[in-house]
Amino acid sequence: MSELSTLCYIEREGSYLMLHRTVKKNDVNKDKWIGVGGHFEADESPEECLLREVKEETGYTLTSYRYRGIVTFVSGDGVTEYMSLFTADGFEGEPIPCDEGQLEWVPIEKVWKLNIWEGDKIFFRLMDEEAPFFSLKLVYDGGGTLVSAALNGAPMELFDILNEDGTRSGIVRERGVAHREGSLHPTAHIWIVRPNKAGGYDVLLQKRSAGKDSYPGCYDISSAGHVPAGEDYLESAVRELGEELGITASPEELEPVGIHKGYMESEFYGKPFRDAEMSQMYVYRKPVDTDRLSLQESEVEEVIWMDYDECLRRIREGSLPNCIYEDEFLMLGEYLFKGMSK
Repeated sequence: MSELSTLCYIEREGSYLMLHRTVKKNDVNKDKWIGVGGHFEADESPEECLLREVKEETGYTLTSYRYRGIVTFVSGDGVTEYMSLFTADGFEGEPIPCDEGQLEWVPIEKVWKLNIWEGDKIFFRLMDEEAPFFSLKLVYDGGGTLVSAALNGAPMELFDILNEDGTRSGIVRERGVAHREGSLHPTAHIWIVRPNKAGGYDVLLQKRSAGKDSYPGCYDISSAGHVPAGEDYLESAVRELGEELGITASPEELEPVGIHKGYMESEFYGKPFRDAEMSQMYVYRKPVDTDRLSLQESEVEEVIWMDYDECLRRIREGSLPNCIYEDEFLMLGEYLFKGMSK
């Protein structure tokens, strides 16, 4: 079964008019906070439905609004809703009580902390970033958990959000939202090493592509990546080696080093970036010929070998543009040089 609807977020002085849906018993949005809107009546256009629903629910007549995108909402219980998403910044009239819940002006930054759908956070992010008109598909499992998302036909990355002890919280969140909110999520870090003539180790560093959404052009771990929702660390590590460097490795060839928990906060392209990671570290020792690697152009610009001690020194003195956690690099050193005199 499919349905057509509109949803509008009316803005005033940095706040959205939010509706706390508390009235209807069999409401898919029960106890959630959403914008105002509703289902199409016969022969209505999205704009006609928008204006009618806003007037009926709030008493306001919109005088300025924008059509932001189409959201395909798959609830998981047999209903697919095609929702026309709007924002509005001009209105007139006097407010009236809403028969579907309580209306409240909420500062936009605080909206993220309300009981809202995970998928709603994706289109909030897109609207905040002034994304052009978009088509967003959101698929839920019928129990309220987001299971997939696609933007303009392209799949979006979803992560399992972790509790502080590393266990899964049950929340699945889109990559951009996780980095906006600083949500703890799992990653796999693979350090490729080789013995060197000085009696120590060289580590393989990758230089991040100039097109990366964070830390472009910086030197980084040999291979690393997020763990997609539902996947485990080792599975992700093997996949990342293949995708980024073209290395076909077996799970048995990856030595678990330990868990590193890190947090970085910065801004890229005018967007806040908060990266909270729980990372399983691995060491890969098989011979690697850098001339024969197949680098993933969108991720990796180049790779270089560097002596471990030299790399540590340059990380500490700031002469190597990098996004490597120093304490993680020290964990790697403790593992590699355990039992050896340096």
